[in-house]
Amino acid sequence: MLEMKILANREEWLKNRNRIGGSDASAILGMNPYISNTKLYRIKTGQMEVEDISEKSYVKYGTEAEKHLRELFKLNFPEYKVEYIENNMFLNDKYPFAHASLDGWITDQNGRKGVWECKTANILQSMQRKKWKDRVPDNYYIQILHYLMVTEFDFVELTAQLKNEYTDTFGVHVVHLETNNYHIERSEVEQDIQCLEQAEREFWQRVIDRREPNYILPKF
Repeated sequence: MLEMKILANREEWLKNRNRIGGSDASAILGMNPYISNTKLYRIKTGQMEVEDISEKSYVKYGTEAEKHLRELFKLNFPEYKVEYIENNMFLNDKYPFAHASLDGWITDQNGRKGVWECKTANILQSMQRKKWKDRVPDNYYIQILHYLMVTEFDFVELTAQLKNEYTDTFGVHVVHLETNNYHIERSEVEQDIQCLEQAEREFWQRVIDRREPNYILPKF
């Protein structure tokens, strides 16, 4: 059964992150550019503290931009009912090892439920743009699979704002923003969801048993 909890504030939300979250899922598969599977294991077993990155400029930008991008999505896609409550946490008794905190949830005109996910990326190198070319980067794709697993929703709409800053030949500071939307149907990725579920269950059993997994060489 799916349950949505609303925590009193961010501090309470942080205290309740004692399961696998969306951003954790890619680390389990060695697909997270910021944290390895072994570091995640040590965090979940209490051997390491989670780094607080809330004050980093790119995190602050993403947090502030999210509410505006959500409103922009509403304007561009009026066929959806869009909902959001701060400090949300979805739990599903089928997956006691996992939780999902969503940027929003949506309902289409046929009553189907979906996840709304928001990403902002500062494109500093051509390699970063390549990661977004006609696709969702692997770590974000795995995060989406995790949310579909926990919520059992039917689809995802991911809004991504790609930001490119540069100085032109006249010395003018230019900020170029490109906003893309990616639609993913659960029926098209069901096999990937099942593979991720198995990996998460195995990882969490290691957390319970205190058996550190072998290090997975990053695949990006």
